[in-house]
Amino acid sequence: MFPCERVDLSFTDPDSGEAPHVFRNSIELAITPEQLFEVFTDAEAWPHWASVITKVTWTSPEPYHAGTTRTVAMRGGIVGNEEFLAWEPCTHMAFRFNECSTQAVAAFAEDYRVEVIPAGCRLTWTMAQKPAGPARLGMYMFRPLLNLGLRRFLRNLRRYTDTRFATATPR
Repeated sequence: MFPCERVDLSFTDPDSGEAPHVFRNSIELAITPEQLFEVFTDAEAWPHWASVITKVTWTSPEPYHAGTTRTVAMRGGIVGNEEFLAWEPCTHMAFRFNECSTQAVAAFAEDYRVEVIPAGCRLTWTMAQKPAGPARLGMYMFRPLLNLGLRRFLRNLRRYTDTRFATATPR
């Protein structure tokens, strides 16, 4: 494992200029914030909607909080050791990579903000990264495709939560 920069929450703020690549996308979900956080805490759920993820392992016990850790395995053999920077149940969570199995990642963080709306909740997901070495050029070239992939993950999340929390309609 290779150490990553220990960034803070400001890294995910596109106005801070700290991260050279920041992607922010939102989606409306027909579930409650409590249900969304149920999905976030379920290690088995992540690969169903974020298809780049193959396995999530919580390395800290519940209850989760800022400082909680987990390990995420991804396609291509990439592994990230994460530390949560924020954990406010039903409203906000954020984490960074402390270590990564590839030197192509200098810094990486994600921020998830949840707000109640009449039909359920709105998730705003921000991913910020600072690639290293040749990955810097690749990020500039593939940036639009990466953002399309991130939007696809959010659509997958909506399909997953629609199915997971579907209620039977009386006949």
